[in-house]
Amino acid sequence: MAEKAVSPFTRHLRGIGLRQVRLASGIVLFSYIASHFINHALGNVSIAAMEDFLNYQMLFWQSWPVLTVFYGAVLIHMGLGLWALYARRQFRWTRIEVTQLLFGLSIPPLILSHFVGVRLASPLFGIERDYPQVFFAHWVSAPDNKWFICAVLLIAWVHGCIGLYFWFRSKPYFKKISSLLLAIAVIVPTLALLGLYQGGRTIVRASAAPEWRADNLSAEKTGTAAQQELLGRITLYAQYGYFGLIGLVIAARGVRLLRERRRGLVKLSYGNGKTIRIPVGLTVLEASTRFNIPHSSVCGGRARCSTCRIRVIGDCSALPEPSNRETFVLDRVGAGGDPAIRLACQLRPTSDIAFFQIFPPHASPSAAARTAPVHPGKERYVVSMFVDMRGSTKLAEQLLPFDTVFVINRFLTAVSQAVVECGGQPNQFVGDGQLALFGLATHPQTACRQAIEAAARIAVRVDALNEFLGEDVPEPLRFGIGIHGGEVIIGDIGSQEHMVFTALGDSVNVAARLQDMTKTLSCEVVLSQDVLKTAGVPAGDLPRMEVPIRGRVEPLVVHTAEKAGTLSAITAHFAVAAA
Repeated sequence: MAEKAVSPFTRHLRGIGLRQVRLASGIVLFSYIASHFINHALGNVSIAAMEDFLNYQMLFWQSWPVLTVFYGAVLIHMGLGLWALYARRQFRWTRIEVTQLLFGLSIPPLILSHFVGVRLASPLFGIERDYPQVFFAHWVSAPDNKWFICAVLLIAWVHGCIGLYFWFRSKPYFKKISSLLLAIAVIVPTLALLGLYQGGRTIVRASAAPEWRADNLSAEKTGTAAQQELLGRITLYAQYGYFGLIGLVIAARGVRLLRERRRGLVKLSYGNGKTIRIPVGLTVLEASTRFNIPHSSVCGGRARCSTCRIRVIGDCSALPEPSNRETFVLDRVGAGGDPAIRLACQLRPTSDIAFFQIFPPHASPSAAARTAPVHPGKERYVVSMFVDMRGSTKLAEQLLPFDTVFVINRFLTAVSQAVVECGGQPNQFVGDGQLALFGLATHPQTACRQAIEAAARIAVRVDALNEFLGEDVPEPLRFGIGIHGGEVIIGDIGSQEHMVFTALGDSVNVAARLQDMTKTLSCEVVLSQDVLKTAGVPAGDLPRMEVPIRGRVEPLVVHTAEKAGTLSAITAHFAVAAA
């Protein structure tokens, strides 16, 4: 009940973890880079176009609210990047992950000189450097620096694109937009580098004129030698500080490793019989990676998907409480109410556990996009309805195979439409028969009424189908329906490769046997008296009888309807709300 009281906004906040904060800050920085790449691309037009657009950009990026968000994003993204380096327990990364890590760690020291020389020089000394001064410094004074600038831009762009790829790849729409994203990822930096090349050529030609140098290379625009020396020292000390932070992170990892060894080991038992021992503090996914045990994880352990899910066997009381992010992801896939379902990338066992993986070890990103909510087993009152097509064997003898399949599919479609209209759920198709469930999200009375109304509507749908088929079938399609309700177990049943949602229990079996009885009782519907009583509707003129049920000692009281359409008479006084 407490969970229902949580507002959607609060539930959304629970899904925000460090990775989501890092992603958000990265998007801010990537937006800044993208806007500058667009600005650089205007170099294919003219230097004046570059400067004009830069002025508009600065009105946005240097406004106080945006500037505060930007510098906050810089500090947060860099700090969380160092934290990720500390938190990572193993370094068996893919090539793309290694590229992202190395490029991300190299960006701050590479751009420090540009940041200090352009952004910091303005508040310290009032030096306003624009495109002419920057182009002159890297294309004329030190022409080799232009390759360094191009490399830094590509490193920053590739790092951001990899981050966006990790974010988008588990989205259901990724395949549809992947070609567009790839085109943008290639075209934008290409145009930007061409713009820088054209702008550099323009400045190289213009800088030969003394008048141009007098207008653009004065001390007010480039700074004095003493100011340049001070800015250089600031850059050097900032780089020392950054590398010192990386050294502290590495040292902290060493201290953590020593502490973990003193705290002992815990045993992880996999469902396939594999058992390993790991230090306390590792996640289950990190343990699988460390010991080369295949474990599905489409998002790479970032808690952006649920493909690394595991089901813990036995007592779950000793497990650490799930984080807000883990709770959010499990709630999204419908597994938040089962304490045995956990994310392997988030669970850090503090004691021995046994578990098995829910997904096969090599699930693909497309599989993650198609992930359906997991349904852990639970007990619930459900009304089961079995519908079977009569004479399908005789039909197959008189029609071509493809025609037979066509007719059966049309029959099952008609039945399914009637079930869905009344709030039920088509669950299983077995040959020419169907199991439909009612009450998965409603109370018992409504479920019983929905099932009775569905039986009446099936008759209407099948009559319409017979009219449509006409003489294409040897005789009109007939059917039998069995309806019974009771407590059943509903949940996902099957193997890791093929999981289906269904209901298990005595009432399901009874409904199947009632459907079989329609043949011997020469009627279309056999429904239990319990269903009518729970629905709160009178039996009317429906014949009543007691029938033996295989596997039961006591006979079951049922009512029969020679024609399913007559059930509409006893349901006329209530309205069925479709789920």
